[in-house]
Amino acid sequence: MSGPGRAGAAAPPPDGQKVKVAVALPPELREMFFPAAHWSRLVDAYETTLVRGDHRDPEVVGALLAETGAQVLLSGWGTARLEDRVLAAAPDLRLLAHTGATVKPLVSEESWRRGIRVTQAGQAMAPAVAEAALAHTLALLHGLHRFDHAMRTGTPWERAQLAPPRRELHGSTVGVVGASRTGRAYLTMVLALGANVLVHDPYLDDAEAAELGVRRCGLDDLLRASRVVAVHAPVLPETHHLLGARELALLTDGAMLVNTARSWLVDQAALLAELRSGRIDAALDVYDEEPLPVDHPFRALPNALLVPHQAGGTLEARWRAADLLIEEIGRFGAGLALRHEVTRDQLARMG
Repeated sequence: MSGPGRAGAAAPPPDGQKVKVAVALPPELREMFFPAAHWSRLVDAYETTLVRGDHRDPEVVGALLAETGAQVLLSGWGTARLEDRVLAAAPDLRLLAHTGATVKPLVSEESWRRGIRVTQAGQAMAPAVAEAALAHTLALLHGLHRFDHAMRTGTPWERAQLAPPRRELHGSTVGVVGASRTGRAYLTMVLALGANVLVHDPYLDDAEAAELGVRRCGLDDLLRASRVVAVHAPVLPETHHLLGARELALLTDGAMLVNTARSWLVDQAALLAELRSGRIDAALDVYDEEPLPVDHPFRALPNALLVPHQAGGTLEARWRAADLLIEEIGRFGAGLALRHEVTRDQLARMG
């Protein structure tokens, strides 16, 4: 989610002074997002200090901010929330720059009150998640998940060869739920491979749909008409269980569901019931409970392709995230609008 910068909401450092950046990432995340070349760019451009100790500990993060007088906190998964005891030690903090997409676990009422701005690198992950969704789509269409399950569970060769009729992406109708940045990247890919694309998104108008080369339609019509349904909607109060038992029942026999977005969007119990019936197939990267328990019934189903929440985890996505945040910090330091800012109003609308 991006939004216009709020010039003047939090002042950048005075002219001629380098932005001070506190990096609250453990070594493995720092090396993942900022390998040598990216780390050199960061430390050359800004006065950078790496956390010593547990980045999840508010006392550790507070001490880092107090010692450095940092204007920017560069965060990752698990970084301590900007709660009162962290902020009390950070009078100079003006910007939270998050290497991931979801910032809700990090910000607080007090951080908003203090005028601390927020930017994040979700845009950098869109191509990787879209490619993963495409890979899941092709695997489902060609039955690769079913063949793999049969081969790994000792099914005799002749029986392992049996699968529902396989289909090609070219000429298939693919329904995209949500014309988000990832949804748009995905639909561009499937269009290039010859799919017919339907999109359900209340914020997409006919002119924009025509420009994208897709057709807008209601959710029910999309579900009835699509061979593959790919979920790319945002997490909002109104999208909770957007696909429930009623909606999943609209899928035709043999249809396929791809969810690389959030489990919030699909009623997991209803999906499990449909999968157990054998009527549809699904590829999932996200779950209500993570880690997914080893005895979860999803794991035993031959018609479910399961990935442990890794759709956006390519090296290139991590490096793009680093590039994006280095640029965002530079824009902050120059007093320019942030390109990927998350405002309080935007976050309040998210589930």
